[in-house]
Amino acid sequence: MQRLADGARTLGIPLSDDQLSAFQIYYETLIAWNARVNLTRITDYQAVQVKHFLDSLSCLAGIGRAGSPPPWQTGTKLQAIDVGTGAGFPGLPLKIVWPALRLTLLEATGKKVEFLRTLVARLELAGVTVVKARAEEAGRDPAHRERYDLALARALAGMATLAELTLPFVRVGGSVIAQKGEDPSAEVAAAQKAIETLGGRVRQVLPVMVPGLDAARHLVVLEKVSPTPPRYPRRPGMPAKRPLT
Repeated sequence: MQRLADGARTLGIPLSDDQLSAFQIYYETLIAWNARVNLTRITDYQAVQVKHFLDSLSCLAGIGRAGSPPPWQTGTKLQAIDVGTGAGFPGLPLKIVWPALRLTLLEATGKKVEFLRTLVARLELAGVTVVKARAEEAGRDPAHRERYDLALARALAGMATLAELTLPFVRVGGSVIAQKGEDPSAEVAAAQKAIETLGGRVRQVLPVMVPGLDAARHLVVLEKVSPTPPRYPRRPGMPAKRPLT
């Protein structure tokens, strides 16, 4: 895990030996399960460290406020949900470096849910809940609706759809961090009305350099400024089929 250790240090995230051991277990479990469950196309040891682990940790750049200590360094106990988490990215790498984070992993595919539960048990992570459900269903569930300080999404959907699948989970004053690749400014601008309809506003579009990647990634940070109207999210499939405009 040397490449991860070096890259994380560049990002200002020094990793302990125990954390590096946890990432090694993560990698080994991911590869073992990937032989029978389609979790990722990226399996090379070095590539996983960069494209999955470091890329996930880059989310920390969008968390917190300027002038305040990073919450992951101060042990702040935020409630976070990773929507459509797949193989646990970005949520579980963040949990490894931020033990106080209370994390819900939301995933609709049963085999991926089995993997996540196995991995959480192997890593002995406290404060992690794995939920099998679609975002459209969980977003209407009182146990999850507007209960979180932070929603995370990686390669989930276009911005209008993503906003509908994430903002209903976030309390007023909370945030959504969406990981994007190339400059998403046009995509964000096109989704502006949808974001506002759902109770959000764009706080910033933040370029981040992930050590080992040539091109900048981007974090789209949304702030929840008012409650999401009760009609959202719409029934399963509709946010993707007919994005709000």
